[in-house]
Amino acid sequence: MPLFAQNPGEILTIIAIFAVMVFGVVVLAVFTRYFRLWIQSKTTGAGIGILDLLGMTFRKVNAQVIVRSKIMASQAGLGDAEGVTPRALEAHYLAGGNVPLVVRALIAAEKAKLDLDFKLATAIDLAGRNVLEAVQTSVYPKVIDCPMRGAGKDSLDGVAQNGIQLKVRARVTVRANLQQLIGGATEETIVARVGEGIVSAIGSASTHGEVLENPDRISKTVLARRLDSQTAFEIVSIDIADIDVGDNIGARLQADQAEADMRVAQAAAESRRAMAVAAEQENAAKIEENRAKLIEAEAEVPKAMAQAFREGTLGIIDYYKLRNVQADTDMRTAIARPTVVPSRGGSAA
Repeated sequence: MPLFAQNPGEILTIIAIFAVMVFGVVVLAVFTRYFRLWIQSKTTGAGIGILDLLGMTFRKVNAQVIVRSKIMASQAGLGDAEGVTPRALEAHYLAGGNVPLVVRALIAAEKAKLDLDFKLATAIDLAGRNVLEAVQTSVYPKVIDCPMRGAGKDSLDGVAQNGIQLKVRARVTVRANLQQLIGGATEETIVARVGEGIVSAIGSASTHGEVLENPDRISKTVLARRLDSQTAFEIVSIDIADIDVGDNIGARLQADQAEADMRVAQAAAESRRAMAVAAEQENAAKIEENRAKLIEAEAEVPKAMAQAFREGTLGIIDYYKLRNVQADTDMRTAIARPTVVPSRGGSAA
C-alpha cells in the first residue's frame, strides 16, 4: 500500500518515535561526554551543569579546563562572591588567558593574605606577566645580584672624593608589588637604579676609608632614595656583599692633566721660538734692503760731483756741502742697520 494512503496518525506516531530516538541519542551522547565532568562538578560544589557544559562546546571552550579550574577555586574557598564564576573563567579563556595559572595564583594569594582579586589577576595574566610567579615573589622575596650575572661587569665602580676607586658588589632583595605589576619597570631598572645610587653614595664620601669603615652607609643612602618607585617590585633590603679598593683614579687624572699642561706649554714655547725666528729673518731682509738703498745713494754722489765739475758750478762751499751730505748719509746708513736679536742657538746678523 502506498505511504500516502496510510493513516495520518500512524505517520505522526512514526515521526514522534524517530524524534524521540534522535533526542535520546543526542542526550545519551552529551551525557556520555560530560557525565564525568558533571559528576565532579556536582560532588565538589563547583555549580556547573550539563547545559553549561554543552554551551561551552558551542562557544569552543575547553570544558575540562574550566571545570577543573572552578573545582580548584571552590575547594580553596573562592566562589562567585570573589568573582570566580564559570562565565568569568570562560571569558578569560576566550581572551587567551591561562585560566589554571590565574586560579592557582588566586589560591596562593588567598592563603598568603595578599590583596589580589580576580580582575587584577586576569589583567596581569593578559599583560604577559606570570601572575603565579609574582605571587610567589611576594610571599618569598627574590634576591637580585647587582651587577647582574652576564652583564659583562663583575662590580660597580665608584670613586670617592680623594680619588680612590672602590669596586662594590651588592645583593638586592625584592618582592613583587602586585598593584604596580602592570606597567611597572622590571628587574633591569631596579639594578640600574641601585647601581646609580651606589656610585653616587661612594662619590659623596670624603675618603674611601669612610665607605670601608661603614659599608651600611651605602645601603641607607640608596634605600632613602626610593628607587623602587614606578617599578613592579618593592625593595626589601640592599646588602653590600663585597668591597675592593681599586686604582688611584685621582692621581692618574692629575698626572694626565700635568702631561697635558706640559704639552700646551711646549707648544706655546715652540710658537714663540718660531715667531722669533721669523722676526730675525724679517730684520735680516730689512738690513739687506737698506744696504741696497745706501749703495744706490753712494753711487749718485760721484755722478753729481762730476757733473758739477764739468759745468763749473762746483765751488768750495758746495764741496763742503757735499761732504756734509756724504757724512750725513753715512750716519743714516749706520743708524739704518738694526741690531738683530739672536734666536735660540743662533747669532745676530
